[in-house]
Amino acid sequence: MFQRRRKKYRLLDDPELVAQYKADGDSDSFGVLYERYGHLVMGVCLKYLKDEFEAEDLTSKIFEELGQKIRKHTIDNFKGWLYQVTRNECLMFLRRHKPYFVRGEQLQLAATEENNSKPDVEIQLTLLEHALPRLKSDQEKCLRLFYLEDKSYNEVSSLLQMDLKQVKSAIQNGKRNLKIILTQNDEFRQPAQ
Repeated sequence: MFQRRRKKYRLLDDPELVAQYKADGDSDSFGVLYERYGHLVMGVCLKYLKDEFEAEDLTSKIFEELGQKIRKHTIDNFKGWLYQVTRNECLMFLRRHKPYFVRGEQLQLAATEENNSKPDVEIQLTLLEHALPRLKSDQEKCLRLFYLEDKSYNEVSSLLQMDLKQVKSAIQNGKRNLKIILTQNDEFRQPAQ
């Protein structure tokens, strides 16, 4: 019987599966979504975390919490939405567990692997603290809340009473401007050792 029901759900497209799950919390519709996209979530987790065991754990956590998120959000493109949810979870994981070695588009706060000493990290954090006030006020506030206080986009938006798009834009522009400040101003360059 379960195979027949699951087969019926496999014929549905993503919006229909999401609607079915929202309507009655049917585990078969959720199971089909997992079958379709479990490998995508695992792949994104591996890309960011670079560790198979951590990626498996985070994939499990994402799918454990996914049911609640599906019910709370309006989802137009499930695959794109799931990718963003996964990416955000990976970045939050990295901020919590590897705060001085954040990959990808994140702020480069850590020393390189070849030169990974505590004084270098402290120097970079000090330089960052001095450079942040040179940003526009909204960029500085958003970066502080998002990176240093580990707030989500929604939390930053709520705290600063800014639109979510404005928050994302301020963070993106702030990162770019911070990089410019740190690389082009002599006072922020680290002394040669």
